[in-house]
Amino acid sequence: MISSAPLAERVRPKTLEDYIGQEHLVGKGAVLHDLIKKGMVPSMILWGGPGIGKTTLAKIIANSTDRPFFTLSAINSGVKEVREVIENAKKQQFFATQNPILFIDEIHRFSKSQQDSLLGAVEDGTITLIGATTENPSFEVISALLSRSQVYTLNPLEEKDLLKLIQQAIEKDEFLKSKKIDLKETQALFRYSGGDARRLLNLFELVVKNEQGDKVVVSNEKVKQIAQQSMLRYDKDGEQHYDIISAFIKSIRGSDPNAGVYWLARMIEGGEEPKFIARRLLILAAEDIGNANPTALVIANNCFQAVNVIGWPESRIILSQCVTYLASSPKSNAAYQAIINAQKEVKESGNLPVPLHLRNAPTKLMKELDYGKDYKYSHDYPNNFAHQEFLPKEIEGKAFYAPQDNAKEKQLKERLKALWKGKYNY
Repeated sequence: MISSAPLAERVRPKTLEDYIGQEHLVGKGAVLHDLIKKGMVPSMILWGGPGIGKTTLAKIIANSTDRPFFTLSAINSGVKEVREVIENAKKQQFFATQNPILFIDEIHRFSKSQQDSLLGAVEDGTITLIGATTENPSFEVISALLSRSQVYTLNPLEEKDLLKLIQQAIEKDEFLKSKKIDLKETQALFRYSGGDARRLLNLFELVVKNEQGDKVVVSNEKVKQIAQQSMLRYDKDGEQHYDIISAFIKSIRGSDPNAGVYWLARMIEGGEEPKFIARRLLILAAEDIGNANPTALVIANNCFQAVNVIGWPESRIILSQCVTYLASSPKSNAAYQAIINAQKEVKESGNLPVPLHLRNAPTKLMKELDYGKDYKYSHDYPNNFAHQEFLPKEIEGKAFYAPQDNAKEKQLKERLKALWKGKYNY
C-alpha cells in the first residue's frame, strides 16, 4: 500500500550516503561527516533557508549515532514542553550509552526564557541540542547557548542537487516507480520551488498526480499550470505563514510599496486575519519609521482600529493605504535602537539610584533629606528648558538615542544640540 504522506516525507534520506547537498559539511572528509562517523556529535545550530535539509540532517545524525531523538517545534512549544523533554531525556540515559538528541525546529522563535531553560541540560550533557534556524543565530539565539554550540551554515541547494532529488525520488518512491516519467523540462520546477527541496518534491508529485494514465511528461508549461493553482495555498499556522509575513515586513522596511502590497495580497488571498496584519504594521511604524515620520504611527494605529470595526473584504483597502504609505515613508530605527541601548545599560549597571533632585518630596522627612532640592521646573525657564542632569551620576552623559539623517530627525538633532550646548553633539 502506497503511503499517503507527502513525497518529501516519503523519500526523506535516512543515511549520509543518501543525503544530497551540503558537501562542505557532510562530504567525505568534511567536518560533520567525520564527527558523525566517530559518534562525537556536539550541540549545534544549523543555519540556512527553508527546505535545504536541516531537519533531515538532524535525523540522520541521530540514526547514524544510534541516539534517542526528541523533537520540538518552537512555534508550538514552551518552557513546560522543554522541561518535559529534558526529564524524558534524563530517563533515557539509563538505557542508552549516548546522550539523547533534542532537535528544535525554528529555534529562533524561542524566547530568551525558553532558550535559558535549555542551558543546564546542554551544559551537563543531558542532551545534545540541534537547533534549526532560518535567521542569523548571532541575533536570534542567546549568547550563552551559542557559546555551548557549534554553528554550521547550510548553503542553498544548486540545480544539480535539485535534479538529484527528483531522480532519487523517481528511483525510490513506490508511487513514482509505478509511472513512466519523462523529465522533459525542469526549469519551471526549480523556479517555482525557489530552491526549497520540500516544495520541489511536493510540486513534482502534484504534476505527476495530475496526469492520467501511467505515462507522465513533465514540461515547464504543465508545472506552471499546477504551480499557479496551488501557489495561493497559505497555511496560517505553518512555515509559509512566517516566510510571507517576513517578506511583507522586509518589503515595507525596504521602501518598496509594490512588493509590500503584493505580499499583502498573498496574505489576503490566503485568508489571513486582518488584525494580525494591522498589528504588524503598528509595530513596524514605530520600529522602522519612528521619528523620521511620527505620523506613520498615527496612521498605523488608525488602520488597526478601522480593520477591527470593518473586517473583510473592505479592510483590504485600508490595509493597502497603510502599507503603501508606510513603505513610501522615510525610515529610521533610532527609537527602536534607543530602547535596546537603554535596556542593555540597565542590565549592565543595575538599579542605579535616582538623583535626589529628581525625586518626589511629598513628606517633611523627604524634604529634609533633600529630595527634590535644586530641581528646575522646565516651564519656568526660557524655551521651556533648563540645563540639568536627568541620568544617574554613574552614567552621566551616556547617549542612547541617536537621531538619523532624515529631515524630521535632523530637526530634532539640531534642537537638541542648540538646547544642550555640547551634551548632544551628534
